[in-house]
Amino acid sequence: MKYISTRHAADRVSFLEAVERGLAVDQGLYVPESWPLIQPGEITDHSFIGIAQKILSPFLRDELTAHELHSLLKSAYDFQIPLRYLKNDTAVLELFHGPTAAFKDIAARFLARFMNLKISEQRTILVATSGDTGGAVASAFDEFKKFRAVVLFPRNGVSPLQRQQLTCWSDNVLSLEVNGSFDDCQRLVKTILGDAQVREQFGLASKFRFTSANSINIGRLLPQMIYHSAAAIWYQQKTGHAPGLIIPTGNLGDAVAAFWARKIGMPIREITIATNANTTLSNFYRTGRYEPRPSIRTLANAMDVGAPSNFERLSDLHPDVHELKKISSAVSVLDDEIRHAIRHGKADWGEIWCPHTATAAVARERMKTPHWIIVSTAHPAKFSEIVNPLIGGEIEMPPNLAQLFERPSRSTPVDATIDSVADALLGKTSH
Repeated sequence: MKYISTRHAADRVSFLEAVERGLAVDQGLYVPESWPLIQPGEITDHSFIGIAQKILSPFLRDELTAHELHSLLKSAYDFQIPLRYLKNDTAVLELFHGPTAAFKDIAARFLARFMNLKISEQRTILVATSGDTGGAVASAFDEFKKFRAVVLFPRNGVSPLQRQQLTCWSDNVLSLEVNGSFDDCQRLVKTILGDAQVREQFGLASKFRFTSANSINIGRLLPQMIYHSAAAIWYQQKTGHAPGLIIPTGNLGDAVAAFWARKIGMPIREITIATNANTTLSNFYRTGRYEPRPSIRTLANAMDVGAPSNFERLSDLHPDVHELKKISSAVSVLDDEIRHAIRHGKADWGEIWCPHTATAAVARERMKTPHWIIVSTAHPAKFSEIVNPLIGGEIEMPPNLAQLFERPSRSTPVDATIDSVADALLGKTSH
């Protein structure tokens, strides 16, 4: 399997090359050159690892033997990823049982282990985060000291707990607290990765070999197909119906992974993208025009994205918006609706939602058709300062989160400029 750019540069690269580069030479995003068709009936082992092995094998057979892939999957996924059934033909896929209690653990742990297995030289991993990505990447790469993870996060755009999990790691993780928005963080990462002249100008070229761990990196995105595929197979096996997926999203990576899973034959009836008051995606579905805009702050802060990078992959897969709307939709959920969903989640669903999953719960309540899976992206305890007042109590913090508060926190403040970030990378900015 080779990987090509969404902007159609001539280069065809291996999965490893695509992972190492992050961005293609024409600044596009890597996508598979072709799409294998996998019939659900071909999958006989319905464990998470069994489904993962079947889904990823065609995409990675040039890189990993079957044994290597199996060992990597067993190491990465040593926690539960349950699908629980609620009411009204609705299930919830819990993706928050990993080390940092967010769905990003699943892809980040795969990427770190793949890179550790295949890359022997030192690398600097750049990642922009609106909350959960940076913690998951820091946790995943903290295990592998030949890598240096650099996490850029907006100074006033993450929750206190998210900030702790972005800043509590060992010396091979550098946490940069950017005086700006997530879009600024993302712009800085893409500029450093994609512009060799910038790297040379600011003295970075001779010091670092960079790659990305955001969902612009296909090594992050590809493994996200696994849990969408597994959930759809499990749901159909139990109910006899192909489910729709409701996916909270900001940068669109998780949703694109679901579209990819559907493309290869997984029993996903349709996909609903749940967003917050950042309405770029919902406006696109309404008007057919993609118009990025500055992000605004909401309760669901990890989804505060005004220019989702992975829209490029979605439009590459489905260039005809009218055809796209036949299999998917997008809804926008405002903060008052998020508050209501959290406040009444226990009564309505028997669940306490995090603000991001709450957007999916609101979207589900708007649906008139049955058979849906709500994709739950984070444990509500990560947002206790929002959730606790709304439920009138205190949600218990799971052990994987509690232990993060036993670690010291450290970060480096930077401006939203390349020269400020470069100074921090080169050690010219003091903590």
